[in-house]
Amino acid sequence: MYRRYIKRILDIIISGIALLLLSPVFLVLAILVRTKLGSPVIFHQERPGYREKIFTLCKFRTMTDERDENGELLPDARRLTPFGSFLRKTSLDELPELWNIFKGDMSLIGPRPLLVGYLPYYTERERIRHTVRPGLTGLSQVSGRNFLGWDERLAKDVEYVEHLNFLMDVKVFFQTIAVVFRSDDVSVDSEAVECYLWEIRQKREDEVIDHE
Repeated sequence: MYRRYIKRILDIIISGIALLLLSPVFLVLAILVRTKLGSPVIFHQERPGYREKIFTLCKFRTMTDERDENGELLPDARRLTPFGSFLRKTSLDELPELWNIFKGDMSLIGPRPLLVGYLPYYTERERIRHTVRPGLTGLSQVSGRNFLGWDERLAKDVEYVEHLNFLMDVKVFFQTIAVVFRSDDVSVDSEAVECYLWEIRQKREDEVIDHE
């Protein structure tokens, strides 16, 4: 009952109220992002969601569009400003995902939506993470945030799906608040960390294949 109906109802109510109450914060952040980082203010990226259906995730942008003399974008580290780092460290850049939750693309709690390019590499068991809506936060995020290894992160996602219930969601919700305020295990360049961890995993799998 909770998984099929109540969870979605709570997502709509909570995200709707949050969007209304936080609208002044959205306005201030939008002005600051536009002033300090440029436009567009909102960063859009395709991610796999429920049943691997692709949706467009929304975040506040955290990097500039600075380019070199050849018109190529500079490395991420050079385009990430102190203000952008602040947005990532405090997770304020993820506030627009409340709209994704309200629309039904995401849930407040669930496995984080990763990059579309990772889809072919999940094991059958790891694909279980896509049998629920992806979340703004999840069990793997409060179990190590950005520095949990890929196998451990995906295992936590599967664990969440297999044991999903109201009490677990409440626990993850309050643990997330604690983690964000303590800034535990946070990398301001989370996308780079994700890619780095994934590359380590793929390298290890390739080595196993080479030795078979």
